[in-house]
Amino acid sequence: MKALSDAFERRGRQSGLMFHSDQGSQYSSTAYRQLLWRCQITKSMSHRENCWDNAPLEKLFRSYKSEWMPRLGSRVNHEAKMDIGHYLTDYYNNRRPHSYNNSLSPAAAENKLNLLSGNT
Repeated sequence: MKALSDAFERRGRQSGLMFHSDQGSQYSSTAYRQLLWRCQITKSMSHRENCWDNAPLEKLFRSYKSEWMPRLGSRVNHEAKMDIGHYLTDYYNNRRPHSYNNSLSPAAAENKLNLLSGNT
């Protein structure tokens, strides 16, 4: 929940957001549903036993495991949290080229789209 709250604040409390997850208990809990409601984020959940619903996120995890994760894993939880956070917020979003974005990082592709649409 903290990661979602932090991302929501860091991105300037944007409207019209959607949060997609599987049907795990943490995402269907009352506390999580209340957080989404308070942030006015639309909830979207995968259908039971349909792996294709979450394919983009599965690809992200595959990329993390093959490109970044230490071979032997992290020794302690706080190291893993820091490492995953760095991968997602720095490397994956700001530096890693994505073929879908014409080899731009997600941040660069978003900036380009905002410039073209006049949203700065």
